[in-house]
Amino acid sequence: MTGLTDSGTLVRLAYQGLRSLGVDADEVLRRSGFDPKKLYQENLRTQFSAQPHFWRAAVTLSGDSCIGLHLGEKMPSYKGQILEYLLLSSPTFGDGLKRVINYQRLISDALHVQLSESPQPCLTSYFSSHQYATSHLAEVMVLGLIKVFQSVTDGTFKAERVVFNHSPNTNIAEYERIFKCPVEFNAESFQLFFSESVLNYRSLYAEPQLLTLNVKAADQHIAMLEQRDFIDKVRGQMASLLEAQDVTLERVSANMGISSRGLRHQLTIANTSFQKILNDLRHRLSLRLLSETDEGISEIIYLTGFCEPSTFYRAFKRWEGITPIEYRRKQQNKTS
Repeated sequence: MTGLTDSGTLVRLAYQGLRSLGVDADEVLRRSGFDPKKLYQENLRTQFSAQPHFWRAAVTLSGDSCIGLHLGEKMPSYKGQILEYLLLSSPTFGDGLKRVINYQRLISDALHVQLSESPQPCLTSYFSSHQYATSHLAEVMVLGLIKVFQSVTDGTFKAERVVFNHSPNTNIAEYERIFKCPVEFNAESFQLFFSESVLNYRSLYAEPQLLTLNVKAADQHIAMLEQRDFIDKVRGQMASLLEAQDVTLERVSANMGISSRGLRHQLTIANTSFQKILNDLRHRLSLRLLSETDEGISEIIYLTGFCEPSTFYRAFKRWEGITPIEYRRKQQNKTS
């Protein structure tokens, strides 16, 4: 997995919302390059770069030019996740909101949110990869935030004004019907204004004795994401050295500015190893070259960093249960 990623919870909520709208949610996911069977995958993260494909498919299959707005309206509330627990176990909503902002990466690597309390409480946000962010994504995420804020404050939270930095996808009246407050567009940045009094709200269902446990769980998830980041960096270094057949632990560690022992130790902590990453890299590359290119087998052996054809054939048979030639023929038959 490389690049910026989103929490799997987002795609699950979107999936449920699409189904509520009568849209073929499975086909939307497939067109955005995601296998619907992976919705139940533990610790699921999806590529942020897939967002434009998802929303293009959603608009096409729904026939709705403001699908993000209507998906947000139908989408279930963000339930049973660490961030919700952090909000509920904090002494007040304001305290919980500040704490959640420190863990916003659990929602998305690309999302950056800040809280301003004066002169009126306001959340501002932006996406770090503008080329992948869409107006539909912005609208559905704001509605998702409002829903979870209302849930943890027992309905007390109310948006007083919403400001978007994109043009409207439909008439303003439709936005105000759904947001139940004034909505503005084409601003420099997104803003969500709300009442100062809600910052001091204490939920009847709050369990502050669980705060330490919830913070620990959030820290563990952040640590897991940081381990994935590290593995991605290692994989990137290995990929650049693969063609030169110079993929060694010593060379990669030197390029990353750490000792070989340190690299091996960090990979062990991340529950993997140098050889596992190398095998996975070779496996994925060989599948792509066999299915998407006309490269000869001898060239593929070279590009995947194998020294001997027999070694490549044995490895591929172990990975796929068939020979590389049989795999290519199978993929060509699928295409035809």
